[in-house]
Amino acid sequence: MADGASVTPPSVIPEAAEPLSGTAGSADGGVLRGPGSPLRFGRDNVRFDPCAARAQFPILSRQVNGKPLVYLDNAASAQKPRAVIDAMVASMEGSYANVHRGLHTLSNEATEAFEAAREIVARFLNAPSGENIVWTKGGTEAINLVANGIGLSIEPGDEIIVTEMEHHSNIVPWHLLRERKGAVLKWAPIKDDGSLDMEAFAELLGPRTRIVAVTHMSNVLGTINPIAEITRLAHAVGARVLVDGCQGAVHATPDVQAVGCDWYVITGHKLFGPTGVGALYGTTEALESLPPYQGGGEMIETVEKERVTYAPPPHRFEAGTPPILEAIGLGAALEWLAGFDRQAVAAHEMALYDHARARLADAGWLRVLGEAEGKGALLTFAVEGAHAHDVAQIMDRYGVAVRAGLHCAEPLAKRLGVTSSTRASFALYNTVEDTDAFVDALIKARNFFV
Repeated sequence: MADGASVTPPSVIPEAAEPLSGTAGSADGGVLRGPGSPLRFGRDNVRFDPCAARAQFPILSRQVNGKPLVYLDNAASAQKPRAVIDAMVASMEGSYANVHRGLHTLSNEATEAFEAAREIVARFLNAPSGENIVWTKGGTEAINLVANGIGLSIEPGDEIIVTEMEHHSNIVPWHLLRERKGAVLKWAPIKDDGSLDMEAFAELLGPRTRIVAVTHMSNVLGTINPIAEITRLAHAVGARVLVDGCQGAVHATPDVQAVGCDWYVITGHKLFGPTGVGALYGTTEALESLPPYQGGGEMIETVEKERVTYAPPPHRFEAGTPPILEAIGLGAALEWLAGFDRQAVAAHEMALYDHARARLADAGWLRVLGEAEGKGALLTFAVEGAHAHDVAQIMDRYGVAVRAGLHCAEPLAKRLGVTSSTRASFALYNTVEDTDAFVDALIKARNFFV
């Protein structure tokens, strides 16, 4: 097939579209609604219309460098639908005040909306209760909250297991415990296709393992890990499990009760919500085992000159004024997302990924990073003879937004033998036309260097 040749996938996913292997319908990573779950995602066998979804994003109608915007940097941060924008504006214009402690009408209205958003997050993850959901300023803070709490009881020689595919947010907090507390950081390797080596992972587990910290879905490779099996193996040796769901929650909505993990982390801005807000799910026992992360208002029961007592979770971990508007925006984003059949969305995203791969099938100058079975719709690659930053800048001339660099995953880059790479990440509002524009711009960028 010639470099610029084209194949056309269906622009609308068939009603009976098959779910992604490993991403839907299983406790290891997918659309995981328990019986009677109150937040159901879409209706069965409803056709997904990406153009109708796209029309709900005002920014996607703009141009960049005189070209229609093709936004494929979704793994870094997704765009915001009108529903989220309107919800936040309505809160600011109509019922904004600080939450919880006020007795006036605006405070009561803001508190009701804020806590309703917490319940929406709980239903999104199929958590038992809103009391299992802690507001944070993002996924990074959520992981640091857990790491700091565990760190107080870490002893020299205690072991923490991470994988070679982790984001820095799920590496550096554990390095801090290695530096400060003498913990031993162990690395579960990946295979050449980007999948986790589960046999090697199992061999790392032992009586000194305190925690396993693993991504649900790699932000570079697109690999979707078997988090339920990882949790089962870790719990068998008495270790706790933290799952970084910042990517996985976007492409495969997990049921945390079915997975059985101790903690699960999400961030709002990748879920079509605002920046500055995220959430930490924890089992009741896991949250109660953690001491306060920060001190201040809201997280206390009583404060005296001689002593202080703390509120129970989740408020124990929410010192100070929380991200009120952002939490309301995230709640609106998840309610909006609940209107779609997530399996159909995942199939649509993968159809775009497959279309790009088919058009680039004969591109011998392209190295694709991550080809694990059942992966999500991330296309990360290196172009022979060109630096990723240069590739991304040239593609931007054609209105195509992609990410370039190490993607906050330097150990993974070293494992793969690359100094940088370019990433195109597909979302529900991307189209076949976007994908063709991406491939055309990539070929033009490559031709610039030959």
